[in-house]
Amino acid sequence: MKQRIITAVIAAAIFLPIVIIGGLPFTILVYLIGAIAIYELLRMKHISIVSVPGIITILLLWIVLIPSDYNDLFVSLKLSKIELVLLLVLLNLTYTVISKNKFTFDDAGIVILSALYIGFGFYYIIEIRDIALAYIFYAFVVIWTTDSGAYFIGRKLGKRKLWPEISPNKTVEGFVGGIITAVVFSFIFNLITDMFPSFVALFIVTILVSIFGQIGDLVESALKRHYNVKDSGKLLPGHGGILDRFDSLLFILPILHFLLLFI
Repeated sequence: MKQRIITAVIAAAIFLPIVIIGGLPFTILVYLIGAIAIYELLRMKHISIVSVPGIITILLLWIVLIPSDYNDLFVSLKLSKIELVLLLVLLNLTYTVISKNKFTFDDAGIVILSALYIGFGFYYIIEIRDIALAYIFYAFVVIWTTDSGAYFIGRKLGKRKLWPEISPNKTVEGFVGGIITAVVFSFIFNLITDMFPSFVALFIVTILVSIFGQIGDLVESALKRHYNVKDSGKLLPGHGGILDRFDSLLFILPILHFLLLFI
């Protein structure tokens, strides 16, 4: 626990100031974190980041991460982001032939999906930061309070297993308790920031974000169970890897961005 707290304090001291600054420093940080995350996922699959598919995948990730503020780059290239993504997908598939199926179609599917999963998740942290800093902190509040509520309420009241095949310690009571805790703290946060136009909008968005945050956590658990690893990495002592810490964010940021379009 001591190591976990020390790591969290150091990580927050580095991450939060750059989040507050925003702009190019924040974009560079997101690129770095995204690259580490894709490295962790490829390592689970035993694919080297410096291999041909590894390099193609990291390029795919970096293209997906390009913020909307830099769309002029695609105009000068006379190609859209989607067209560049498609080109790299085709290159990955082409390598299955060049490697004589040592790198299989299944392998290509995994690395492509990994780049899109991680890429779009982190892409939206940049986009939401450009909308307002408060929404980033709102996402953190929902994640932290959902996790804490699910843990303590599940530990105290949990009886029914939520998904024992994937995460044996999670319970239905903890799942619901996490949502309720997130709603309570998000209301307090909104009283300070006044981000949402109504409490109804805040209530609906928080419930959905909390649910998808827990789904993101379960997806990461399923991934690690499939590859038979305890943590995605060892970069953050006491916490695991980048994917272990950002699994919920990767899910809720796209969802939050879509929801913000309708409120």
